[in-house]
Amino acid sequence: MTPNPLLGVLFHWLGGLASASFYVPYRGVRRWSWEIFWLTGGVFSWLLAPWTIAFLQTKDLGGVMAQVPHSVAGLCVLFGVLWGFGGLTYGLTMRYLGLSLGMAVVLGLCTVFGTLIPPLVQGDFADKLLATTSGRIILLGLLITIAGIVVVALAGARKDAALSEDAKKAVIAEFDFKKGVAVAIFSGIMSACFAFGLAAGEPIKALSAAAGTGPLWTGLPVLCLVMFGGLITNGLWCGFLILRNKSAGQWMGAVSPAEVSDKPEVAALKRSPLLVNYLLCAVAGTAWYFQFFFYTMGESQMGKFGFSSWTLHMASIIIFGTVWGFALREWKDARPAVKAAVWSGVGLLILATIVIGYGNKIGAT
Repeated sequence: MTPNPLLGVLFHWLGGLASASFYVPYRGVRRWSWEIFWLTGGVFSWLLAPWTIAFLQTKDLGGVMAQVPHSVAGLCVLFGVLWGFGGLTYGLTMRYLGLSLGMAVVLGLCTVFGTLIPPLVQGDFADKLLATTSGRIILLGLLITIAGIVVVALAGARKDAALSEDAKKAVIAEFDFKKGVAVAIFSGIMSACFAFGLAAGEPIKALSAAAGTGPLWTGLPVLCLVMFGGLITNGLWCGFLILRNKSAGQWMGAVSPAEVSDKPEVAALKRSPLLVNYLLCAVAGTAWYFQFFFYTMGESQMGKFGFSSWTLHMASIIIFGTVWGFALREWKDARPAVKAAVWSGVGLLILATIVIGYGNKIGAT
């Protein structure tokens, strides 16, 4: 199948929408500690969804996995473990900064590292990005993406600086700008490791294609390994928090220690809505996985400039994350000039996806 970069851009937009939306269902979870709902959703994100979808779409998944060299599998899982630190702190960033500003800071750093490091390590940065017209256009798209991220982040900072502490807490219950930015920087750098894991899994894609898997789906077995690494990191950390906070009983409807009451009738009112919580976590976790499901589909359409997919993915997440920020009224008290600034940043990101898609189209022809 001949690569179709424009179709690839569409897939990346769908992945961005899934990523920007995944945290919204978590906002509806009631009376569960963070570690409980994060790990519950994570079981769907890092284990159930990847292996189920790969089993359905990959020809002879077991046979493909049996042929994967241990060194390749180990690298994929290792980068997944490192990415897990980014994903773990990504959730904390949303708690401290909200959707709009949190995503802008995290994904800005993630875009630069995840896009540029793979071709630099492979030694073909100059040949792919500097020596060809299509490569220079893609590099221009990356620069426009970074500019759009900076504009969105600055608008978010101006919005938050103008609000009182009470106003910030009303929108984001645990708002903490300094702590949030520190966590976001770490998260952005570590999150880029996912792109490195996908690059390390290229031999697996070749094995999957040789088994007869269609080009849109050859990357799915790679996701199984990289995301398993993420499960290791998140599982260990959440397990530690569960033991420390004695919160495991919340899975069965127990009241958290902070809400224990001597009166049984009061404690009963504080029990969590278990079915609703499990369903919300399942939706959130599955949406988190689908960002990468669509990512692998989009990357399959980008031809020799597949690494530019990371920029498209990040730009799409910020675009839809900003839309969610407005929908959730995080920007309701911002001045008109600040709102105009953030939408201009979104406009730059949309322009960047068009420029990168055009550069890939030239390269494909």
